[in-house]
Amino acid sequence: MVPSPTAPAACLLHFDDERAAAQRLAQASGLPALEIARHRFPDGELKLTLPVDASGHLPERAVLLRSLHQPNDKLIELLLAARAARGLGVQHLTLVAPYLAYMRQDIAFHPGEAVSQRIVGPFLASLFDAVVTVDPHLHRVATLHEAVPAAQTVVLSGAPLLADWIVQQRPGALLVGPDGESAQWVAQAAARHGLDHAVCTKERHGDRSVTIQLPPVDVQGRAVVLLDDMASTGHTLAQATRLLLQAGAASVDVAVTHALIDDGALAALHAAGVGQFWSTDCVTHPSNAVEMAGELARGVGEVVVSNYQEID
Repeated sequence: MVPSPTAPAACLLHFDDERAAAQRLAQASGLPALEIARHRFPDGELKLTLPVDASGHLPERAVLLRSLHQPNDKLIELLLAARAARGLGVQHLTLVAPYLAYMRQDIAFHPGEAVSQRIVGPFLASLFDAVVTVDPHLHRVATLHEAVPAAQTVVLSGAPLLADWIVQQRPGALLVGPDGESAQWVAQAAARHGLDHAVCTKERHGDRSVTIQLPPVDVQGRAVVLLDDMASTGHTLAQATRLLLQAGAASVDVAVTHALIDDGALAALHAAGVGQFWSTDCVTHPSNAVEMAGELARGVGEVVVSNYQEID
């Protein structure tokens, strides 16, 4: 298929529930935003209609925005949209997934468990030439490419922009990571503004049972901000908050890249003593305080620059 001469060189595809995020990314990247229409049949099946031009085609290059919180229906959407886009003229397809689902489980802890990362990662790589994401939740895997073996992967971080927000709200704050896994993001954020930082140790006993030990740092009278890549149940953050306040912290706030936390869990965090709860807009949430569109556009730019000659 040959794209129409009037068609844009590339486009940004999105769904109606992420229209606002797509508009921000379109403005930052210069790509025209085109919306994929969805229809759900009574039996739950989906029908997608892609926004083709007058000749029934899409540009040779396309970027599909889909943040993968509450991921199950969205994975089917990606399958349908990506395969359809290929048939409509797209030669290079990039997934921008500000939150990337199913990355947490990278080994089987019990016989018979499906290792979701090893299944979903290759599935996404089979659909997309490139994947751009923010702070993927990886444990025993060193790089995103190991989990999602696409031709190109771009990893961005929300930590630096969260640090910019934190220094405006809590000048001179002490940054604390609630566990060892948070150390990389805490270090990034602290280095950006020369903030003091430390990391707690955590022992997990189950999904909702953890034991936290504070780092050997004096928090007396300090404004402390707990920084992590995500908040879901909030149990680790709540326990760390109680310990910090007991140790004399003047205040404890929380900043995360991905706010996966529901109203009940957020209320429990505030009950534990958390003052403010801030997040990036990688996952739409009332706590969103930091926009990632500029960083996402930069990630898309890396993909475009590295593959431009190949497509032309």
